[in-house]
Amino acid sequence: MAAGMARAEMAREGRQPKLPRDCVFIGVPVQAGASQAGCVMGPDALRTAGICNAVAGLDYRVSDHGNLGGRPVDLPPHENGKLHDLAEVAGWIGSLTEAAATAAKDAIPVFMGGDHSLSAGSIAGVARAAKAASRPLFVLWLDAHPDFHTLETTESGNLHGTPLAYLTGEAGFEGYYPPLDVAVDPENVCLIGLRSVDRDEGEKLLERRFELYDMRAVDEFGIVTLVRRFIDRVTAAGGWLHVSLDVDFLDPAVAPAVGTTVPGGATVREAHLIMEMLYESGSVRSLDLVELNPFLDERGRTAKLLVDLTCSLFGKRILDRQTRSY
Repeated sequence: MAAGMARAEMAREGRQPKLPRDCVFIGVPVQAGASQAGCVMGPDALRTAGICNAVAGLDYRVSDHGNLGGRPVDLPPHENGKLHDLAEVAGWIGSLTEAAATAAKDAIPVFMGGDHSLSAGSIAGVARAAKAASRPLFVLWLDAHPDFHTLETTESGNLHGTPLAYLTGEAGFEGYYPPLDVAVDPENVCLIGLRSVDRDEGEKLLERRFELYDMRAVDEFGIVTLVRRFIDRVTAAGGWLHVSLDVDFLDPAVAPAVGTTVPGGATVREAHLIMEMLYESGSVRSLDLVELNPFLDERGRTAKLLVDLTCSLFGKRILDRQTRSY
């Protein structure tokens, strides 16, 4: 606790970059990258759960920019015949990159999804803004899956499994996804919560020197040790931190509204602890909330949990919380 308080004090004293007090919400109702319909409803489910008012109640100036639309693109046929909706996903990436680059200049954007293919655009745009601010970009990827397939290697054809490969400059996206202005250094990416990784993905992740923690590492070392290790690197570099939170990072017993459930995920308490530590770091400049499928939810419990976790990331403390019945 003392170390966390010291880091928060460093941020207040200006030794860490001062964070904006403006928060921009952008809905990204893309579901073309996933195999199940329903993510298109994700942004409005989060709004219904009160996400904008909840963050505004933490003394942020909040604006809701509504839902983004994907720009249609024309693409040549791809040799991987299993790919589906490639042109639509590419259009979303292009639109979102521009919106994210603009929003991240002076505010903390929250990208409400939508499936995880949206991160190919949100992070690409934030990376552009970070470069303009002369700050290195770091990414915390909270997910059961690494999403490190290329257009050639994906066997499912579901493009929500490709964004991290694209963002870190892997080959095979040329002529299909928009040209990448700023690639993210793989060594600046930390993945926590992994428990479903294809063999070729795992081998390449190790070769590229990503910081990787599966759920065994969480069990063995504790979430504080792993998150603190990464945060210390971010703060030492004076970096911008983007957080990409996939619903399936959480255990399906507490967050059922996702089409890619994998048992053994993070608990509610572990997730809140991560968010609280990230807030104390003073480094978070953008957030993805992805793969929320309200069609699979139970009385809105997953959407409400995502709102609570977002509030923790923006500074809400345990003693502020009210008991909720489902």
